[in-house]
Amino acid sequence: MDRGVSPLGRRPLTPQTLQDWIDARKRHRLSDAHVQMARELGMNPKKLGKLDNHRQEPWKLPLPAFIEELYARRFGKRRPDVVASIEERARQIQQKRAARTEARRLRRESIS
Repeated sequence: MDRGVSPLGRRPLTPQTLQDWIDARKRHRLSDAHVQMARELGMNPKKLGKLDNHRQEPWKLPLPAFIEELYARRFGKRRPDVVASIEERARQIQQKRAARTEARRLRRESIS
């Protein structure tokens, strides 16, 4: 569960919320598409264990099938149009943060 540290040593590279999804993906053997669908449905990655079928409860669907069914019911389609992995999403967040910081620095330089 090593998330790495930013070059300045202050902020982890992967936010804890995304790290929870990475751990849930490994623990419950979910694909990137299933993780994205679960996130769009507003599921809590720490609570997926109670939804997962451990083959002891035959009335429950397997977790990936359950997520697909809920997603189809809510959004009317089987899968998201564009699937991005959690790592890609973390990279996008990091790039957006860097761009925002750079824009803020340029604004401050132009004022003074």
